[in-house]
Amino acid sequence: MIQHIFIGADHAGFALKEALKQYLLDGGFMVTDLGNEELDAQDDYVDFAVLVAKNVASDPESCGILICNTGSGMSIAANKIPGIRAVNVWNEDIARYAREHNHANVLCLGERFLSWNEAQKITQKWVETNFSTEERHLRRVGKIDEIQREQKS
Repeated sequence: MIQHIFIGADHAGFALKEALKQYLLDGGFMVTDLGNEELDAQDDYVDFAVLVAKNVASDPESCGILICNTGSGMSIAANKIPGIRAVNVWNEDIARYAREHNHANVLCLGERFLSWNEAQKITQKWVETNFSTEERHLRRVGKIDEIQREQKS
């Protein structure tokens, strides 16, 4: 089970980030809030996505949670960082499959499209789901990792 979570959000995900941060802290998780520290309508989701993604990439035992208006921008930006498998999730089933089958390590949420109850359930499913060790999943994730290694060369 995940222990350390890096979390970040732009202005459009700020309120949900604050609520999820407290929910996770109350659940006993170590949470590092990488911003934004206060609501700022002029901030850019890319900055928080890269910051969270770089921290997750350097700590394989951690994961990240990113929140913006739709979750899409955060996912696109975070996936530019080698070692990151960020997914935009809208229900518990997608959260479970993304963790189990794809070894996703960054959860992206869209505050505009999720109720607090939905976001809480998705996050709970995400943090309680482990990566699958089935050969077919390991093989597929290995192929993704190989693509990233080839792009570095």
